[in-house]
Amino acid sequence: MSLKRVVVTGLGALTPVGNTAEETWKNLLAGTSGAGPITRFDASLFKTHFACEVKDFIPNDLLDRKEARRMDRFTQFGVVVANEAIADSGLDLEKENLDRIGVVWGSGIGGIDTFFDQVKGFVDNDLHPRFNPFLIPMMISDITPGRISMMHGLRGPNYTTVSACASSTNALIDSFNLIRLGKADVVVTGGSEAAINPVGMGGFNAMNALSTRNDDPTTASRPFDADRDGFVMGEGGAGIILEEYEHAKARGAKIYAEMVGGGLSADAHHLTAPHPEGLGARNVMANAIEDAGMNPNEVDYVNVHGTSTPLGDIAETKAIQQVFGDHAYHLNISSTKSMTGHLLGAAGAVEAMAAIMSCYTNMIPPTINHFTDDENLDSKLNFTFHSAQEREVRAALSNTFGFGGHNASVLFKKAE
Repeated sequence: MSLKRVVVTGLGALTPVGNTAEETWKNLLAGTSGAGPITRFDASLFKTHFACEVKDFIPNDLLDRKEARRMDRFTQFGVVVANEAIADSGLDLEKENLDRIGVVWGSGIGGIDTFFDQVKGFVDNDLHPRFNPFLIPMMISDITPGRISMMHGLRGPNYTTVSACASSTNALIDSFNLIRLGKADVVVTGGSEAAINPVGMGGFNAMNALSTRNDDPTTASRPFDADRDGFVMGEGGAGIILEEYEHAKARGAKIYAEMVGGGLSADAHHLTAPHPEGLGARNVMANAIEDAGMNPNEVDYVNVHGTSTPLGDIAETKAIQQVFGDHAYHLNISSTKSMTGHLLGAAGAVEAMAAIMSCYTNMIPPTINHFTDDENLDSKLNFTFHSAQEREVRAALSNTFGFGGHNASVLFKKAE
């Protein structure tokens, strides 16, 4: 059985640096920080007072008012970016076989906002059980693809992948496999997350995972810098339309890039810390490149997981050098989390979009906030510090690694 080719035909995004895919990409190239003081709740008693929030998001301007009230914030984000991606793809759903269009989404935490609000109400009401009848359907992670399918009548495969910060990369890989195995013609994929609330911030603070650079939020996310002190929480999402190549070609679709490989691995090491030698990261990148039938020296850009944590950045860099050898010095490497913060389960979708757009535009978004070299990192590597760089991008790899040791990588190449 020959595998079908899979291409990207639509993009949507809602991130801390832009409320559309176009605006997000423009601000990533400009090196714009999305960080600032938390506005969604009073964080003055928390160790971290800042995050990368989505700005000027008014759900009722983009969604039916009644339905918006019945969605958690992560689902609102998901529906909005999926709608944008579908519109961008130019798909005429009235002419398509909707049994052959699926929705596969990613979210690491799901409706934590709704859960917190409802439990708080329960406690505040002296433990009298008065819960919103929409609590469960608002909270569960798989409700977002359900909502998207109902809105557009999409009756193909429909589910959510959950693998912490690798969730939406897993969703992309599942979607890719569904199409190349002939199980669907189109899949609306991506991810969304909304965990900037007392539980989300408090939980990660308790682990000492978050930066506490409260005096200078915009420079707090500083991957590969010697003074990095943890990640910055982000929120938002991205939608990506994956489509079978001949199907896209037949309707004259705009093709951003071709998805050619996906890799999966586990560290089998620690609940939250990466393998110190980057073993799982090495394996997952090698798996993605092998899946594509490509050679490592054909890859020009790696959008790294790069969370700005002391251990993670070193382990991932070691893995890149192991996989790419001398070619590592000819790659561009960058962490867009320096601008967006860490969108948890949605990170993979947003960063896959950056990899896709790098292939489409031959531009590499920068790693901002670099001040001091880390002596544990090879200074000869090109981390794309400070400013975007223009170069030919034949293929781009995007990495995401999640708590539990989950690793996922996706590989895109320039459309031919």
